[in-house]
Amino acid sequence: MEKNNNKWLEIGTIVAPRGLKGELKVLSSTDFPERFENPGQRWLQSPDGRSTQPVELISGKWVSGKNIYIVRLEGINNRNEAETLRGYKLLIFDETIPELEQDEYHVSQLIDVEVYEQQTGKLIGTVVEVFSAGNDLLEIKLINPATKNKKAKKVFIPFVYEIVPVVDLENNRIEINPPKGLLTLDHS
Repeated sequence: MEKNNNKWLEIGTIVAPRGLKGELKVLSSTDFPERFENPGQRWLQSPDGRSTQPVELISGKWVSGKNIYIVRLEGINNRNEAETLRGYKLLIFDETIPELEQDEYHVSQLIDVEVYEQQTGKLIGTVVEVFSAGNDLLEIKLINPATKNKKAKKVFIPFVYEIVPVVDLENNRIEINPPKGLLTLDHS
């Protein structure tokens, strides 16, 4: 399978400078601490998403009790320089994604996957986002051909084996067994 060289994986968002020496507070969007702790090349994406540039990560450390890392980037030596990066995203190439255990998935692999009800085989929607909240939650945009409503309904499904027993990325398919009442497709 060929990799798309333009495929980026977001690992965090710079939320604020820290101190006077150019350190940055980064809100993490990854479960892999080595992405902040191991020095090496990362990429900065502007808040509008239009430009991406390489940057060298010098160091990073986790802030206990928060989803924040304090990082040092090459060339950022004072608070003013750090302030200019507020809102920038830190990215890695998808080729640097760590190997996963069986039944582990990267968020980027789940977005746009079709979701089917396991018992009926009926297509019910697509995954639009994954949220971490104790157990992960899949946000699913429902498909309801009965309504011509422009605003599609979205539901949150707990990403646990009992409800989501089948994740078949090769076939772009997730099968769910939703508890009764979780999916209400009719608005009549």
